Amino acid sequence: ISHQLTGCSDVHTGYHVETFSTSREQQQEDQRAKRSHHCPHCEEIFPFLSKLKIHLKIHTGEKPFFCPDCGTSFSQLSHLKSHELIHTGEKPYSCSDCGKCFKTLYDLKVHQRTHTGEKPYVCSDCGKCFTTSTHLKVHQRTHTGEKPYYCSDCGKCFKTSNELKVHQTTHTGEKPFFCPDCGTSFSQLSHLKSHERIHTGAKPYSCSDCGKCFKTLYELKVHQRTHTGEKPYVCSDCGKCFTTSTHLKVHQRTHTGEKPYYCSDCGKCFKTSNELKVHQTTHTGEKPYYCSDCGQCFKTSTQLKVHQRTHTGEKPFFCSDCGVSFSHLGTLKTHQRIHTGEKPYVCSDCGKCFKTSTELKVHQRTHTGEKPYYCSDCGTSFAKFSHLKTHERIHTGEKPYVCSDCGKCFKTSTELRVHQRTHTGEKPYYCSDCGTSFSKLSDLKTHERIHTGEKPYSCSDCGKCFKTSNELKVNQSTHTGEKPYSCSNCGVSFSRLDTLKTPTYT
Repeated sequence: ISHQLTGCSDVHTGYHVETFSTSREQQQEDQRAKRSHHCPHCEEIFPFLSKLKIHLKIHTGEKPFFCPDCGTSFSQLSHLKSHELIHTGEKPYSCSDCGKCFKTLYDLKVHQRTHTGEKPYVCSDCGKCFTTSTHLKVHQRTHTGEKPYYCSDCGKCFKTSNELKVHQTTHTGEKPFFCPDCGTSFSQLSHLKSHERIHTGAKPYSCSDCGKCFKTLYELKVHQRTHTGEKPYVCSDCGKCFTTSTHLKVHQRTHTGEKPYYCSDCGKCFKTSNELKVHQTTHTGEKPYYCSDCGQCFKTSTQLKVHQRTHTGEKPFFCSDCGVSFSHLGTLKTHQRIHTGEKPYVCSDCGKCFKTSTELKVHQRTHTGEKPYYCSDCGTSFAKFSHLKTHERIHTGEKPYVCSDCGKCFKTSTELRVHQRTHTGEKPYYCSDCGTSFSKLSDLKTHERIHTGEKPYSCSDCGKCFKTSNELKVNQSTHTGEKPYSCSNCGVSFSRLDTLKTPTYT
């Protein structure tokens, strides 16, 4: 009997425990429901009435807490207390790792994560981690596309209130942040901080790959892409990739044709503010960038940097195909087209293609007849600046290119190279018809006319045609009677140089 009673007691007790457990959970749920406070505006639920009251101020705009120093109002007392520390300068919360002080405990906790590396807020869409819930919320808007902050002046929307504030300064022109050293003003505090490093020379951000230092974290991140090869900004029109959003925006203007920067002096428009600044120096003549080595001045800091490499010998840009190095990135890109065969610049008159825009411009002068470079001594004009420089050596007698084998001097590097082949025996130009080789390209071209029968030089007096301009000149002397070649021994004149050189026997 005792055993049976015990059993009944167990069953009975078990029944009541189960019933009580179910009943208790229900009661707790009921209590929670009673304690739940719903916002009538947005249906958000709060466990405490005090939390709901604070939240409601977002909808009502109520800010009952006023700062006695500046009159700024706040919806919460804690926010006012934090704000008052701006006036007192008090920072009561100190970091035990680095000693840095903060106005609020929250600021300290967020800062300490820079030491611990803790990023407790995880994006459920892409898995990216953040140190604060605010940063996570802002990031999530990249997935949702939400831009809740609206500019009342132009209707543009932004992801954060800070982005909106910065944007609004474009309407107001307000630049409240002043540099104490030079007085320059800025619309953003971060821009002022970056600017101040010009005066201090501070470059606190160091690249772990090459040790190079930068003034801003953004500059470091952009630089690091030169090591990783990352180009995260893609043009939706042509698929070209860029390391910065700024470079992408500028590139997209090649598709849209947009040139938003306007010169007030001549009305010319430009794609970038930098292009406009460089152009404006053509009106002012200003060259503010000075080389400390030779005193030469330049219109842009980029031109100065490139020039300084002529003093240092630095050639930081390497060709991955052949290892040749260059002092200028543009020169490297042009060189790489030797390997790729790319000729992106097309002549609209004849369809001929060129590796560089400069080559195209020079070529187009063959169609227009333009010869913008004039010799100040004799007035002869040239289509290419290099041709003018070579021509001027006729007047100066300068022959700066010296042969290391025989000491002979030449006006151009091309003449020196051709001459050096007389020492080396090199004949790099081959005829595809008969295999004959030549040391000069012009000699090959003349030779090829034997096979083609081409005689492009025509005499205007008799209509006879010739393979070379020299043959034409000799022919023309038969019409003019000119004999420009005189013998220094006897004074006899000849129309042809080879006749003068031919020995005569008496």
